[in-house]
Amino acid sequence: MTISSSLNAGVAGLAANASRLSTISDNIANSGTNGYKRAETEFHSMVVSNGRGSYSAGGVRVTSQRLIDQAGSLLTTTNSTDLAVRGRGFLPITTESAVNAQSGDLPFRLATTGSFRTDSQGYLTTDSGMVLMGWPADADGTVPTFPRDTADGLRPVQINVNQYAGEPTTRMGLGVNLPATESEAGASGESLELSVEYFDNLGTSQNLMVTYTPVVPASGASNEWTMELRDSASGGALVGQYTMVFDDTRGQGGTLASVTRTSVEGGDYDPATGSFEVTLDGGPLDITIGELGSGVGVTQLSDSFAPTQITKDGSPVGNMTSVNVDANGYVQATFDIGITRTIYQIPLVDLANPNGLTAMDNQTYAPSSESGSFFLWDAGDGPTGEVLGYALEESTTDVAGELTALIQTQRAYSSNAKVIQTVDEMLQETTNIKR
Repeated sequence: MTISSSLNAGVAGLAANASRLSTISDNIANSGTNGYKRAETEFHSMVVSNGRGSYSAGGVRVTSQRLIDQAGSLLTTTNSTDLAVRGRGFLPITTESAVNAQSGDLPFRLATTGSFRTDSQGYLTTDSGMVLMGWPADADGTVPTFPRDTADGLRPVQINVNQYAGEPTTRMGLGVNLPATESEAGASGESLELSVEYFDNLGTSQNLMVTYTPVVPASGASNEWTMELRDSASGGALVGQYTMVFDDTRGQGGTLASVTRTSVEGGDYDPATGSFEVTLDGGPLDITIGELGSGVGVTQLSDSFAPTQITKDGSPVGNMTSVNVDANGYVQATFDIGITRTIYQIPLVDLANPNGLTAMDNQTYAPSSESGSFFLWDAGDGPTGEVLGYALEESTTDVAGELTALIQTQRAYSSNAKVIQTVDEMLQETTNIKR
């Protein structure tokens, strides 16, 4: 049994080293494959005990594992949608064939990097047919709450390069100087008008017409004005009316002393913020005219009427010009009007045992019972790392190390072959005894 077990051990050694040679060959062949995770073969001895005084060779068995949790070096690129994960976590992806089939049941795959570009339908797809997935944002750029322990909320990321977008005006600042001479006795009492452009919910240009009418007293100076605001989108309807009184004391002269709402339209003036709210045809608009006594916003000085600082948010409709993915996984669309809007969020998938994932083609992986349950994290939150644009992850293969292992494997294979040759010669000598 001893000679036969030696022969069997030698054969097992040949098979084990052949398996190790396969993983080394695979690693070297993919040394230039972005996102490739090197495989490793380990040997385990098999001990067979036949009692005291004798020994029977048990041989060796082999196990192979892909080291998915190892990260490769990052390579800088010129494509904004070349993505890589820096740290722990995986990008959620699916197959292009399943997306095109529109069956509704998309396979859930994972990857640590990918060179994504828009295809004919606008999906962010790699050359190997992998489609990036994420949570779609609402029209205002906010991402709704989706379940984190399932992939049901994920959708293929589709970029509409012909998409239009606009931002409605929600805030406005009116910095105006009113002539102090117009609120004195003997003044003409004529109204002063100011038209300020704003953008409605459809990105259309509208106007807020502001009229300042002085209160002319019989004698002295009233330092009082009536401000009316009308909306062009609703046919010039009144949206607010306020009485403004200005201070004429030394040190505070020309600043607002009080603001009082005098119509049912509009909201009350808030002295803490120096603003009030009016309701336009498309919704509420917050208007800031300055805090009391601050000298910022609306003032009454000298004898000239002039807008000093008119500010507002919002923008007209514009075309999409580029797409970027930030470190938190938000897909940002940039428009030629200068605004940026979130259209998707790419979560990072984390599992208890990444090395337990099932390796698939094209450097992708599928969850398995050995990998454990997965959870979808916001990038940069919890245990996960960041999403990097303009970057790809290189192969984890160390060619120098693999060539060294190749030499060792070759020597071990030759040694096992020598054992088989020696056992064969011994068996031949045993056969010759009979002669």
